[in-house]
Amino acid sequence: MSFIITILAALLVFSAVIAIHEFGHFTVAKLCGIQVNEFSIGMGPVLWKKNHKGTQYSLRALPVGGFVALEGEESPESQQAEAAHAAQEQPAPETEASVQPTGVPLNEAPVWQRALVMVAGAVMNFVLGFVVLVILIAAQNEPITSKTIYAIQDGALCGQTGLQAGDKVLAVNGRRCFVANDILYELVRTQSYSADFTVLRDGQKVQLPGVQFDTWQDEKGETHMSIGFSVYGLEKTPGNVLREAGNSVLYYGRIVFTSLVDLMRGRESINNLSGPVGIVSAIGQAASYGWQDLLELLALITINLGIFNLLPFPALDGGKVVFLVIEGVTGHAVPEKLQSLLTLATFGLLFGLMLFATYNDILRLITGTV
Repeated sequence: MSFIITILAALLVFSAVIAIHEFGHFTVAKLCGIQVNEFSIGMGPVLWKKNHKGTQYSLRALPVGGFVALEGEESPESQQAEAAHAAQEQPAPETEASVQPTGVPLNEAPVWQRALVMVAGAVMNFVLGFVVLVILIAAQNEPITSKTIYAIQDGALCGQTGLQAGDKVLAVNGRRCFVANDILYELVRTQSYSADFTVLRDGQKVQLPGVQFDTWQDEKGETHMSIGFSVYGLEKTPGNVLREAGNSVLYYGRIVFTSLVDLMRGRESINNLSGPVGIVSAIGQAASYGWQDLLELLALITINLGIFNLLPFPALDGGKVVFLVIEGVTGHAVPEKLQSLLTLATFGLLFGLMLFATYNDILRLITGTV
């Protein structure tokens, strides 16, 4: 039963984050007057389709994601849809009316419109994350956690080295804190059990260098940090809920971006990289805890996908934007052969990383390590 729940939950999460991403491309392309040949939910054989205003809307057999096929786009889905669209344009007796294009090809649209189409997918991933977080925050029984210190524990080292009740934490180690979890995240990343705080005290911004924290050891002899203070709760008004959701999107985004930077700098081991198997396993575990944990993971994954797609690599939307910026500045498009070569190389690198991450996932499942 747990296996079925895991599969269903994984299909739900993957379908949601990919479909909303493609919907972003679709919507902006339509608004810019770019010809959309097909908008598909799912992959594989077509189960149902309908032509409307020059676009084929289809439902496919494999309920994983979807795609948008734009006229003039160099992708297998787009080229296949272009061929089908061209065939439909040919008038044939005793058949349904031909489908006429209603927009311009992507490669003939202005550079700024093409760039908007490329970034729209990631933007919709962030929007999905925001909506999910609004639902989670509004549904929770506890008040919203603030960044303002309510009380310092008696004798706590952090109180002796700078922090006071009433301080509103603005930044830790120079990094802005969007939500209360930012404080914990930055403290966990410190290795000296001390951190530099920037707080708002009596209306004035105050720098508190070298705030120290108490430590304790568990049964295994591992050392842990004791925070030593509590914070105020905020009333769940509509404004506070929306503000907390927006700040939480920034919080999740920074976690993803920081993790990528740590990976490239060697601070995080590449062996900790998770692939599809690990993600499915995490989704199944979250689903077993309840719908709130599943939605929280959905928010993290969709924000992760949005940031990843904006990275300036040729195979990703961010790389396509870089090509468009070069075209906009120089007035000349990057040669297609060079684009194809760089895209192919990046696809090879990403595929290799996915295989390596999948190997790690399987190894962790076999050995029972996390």
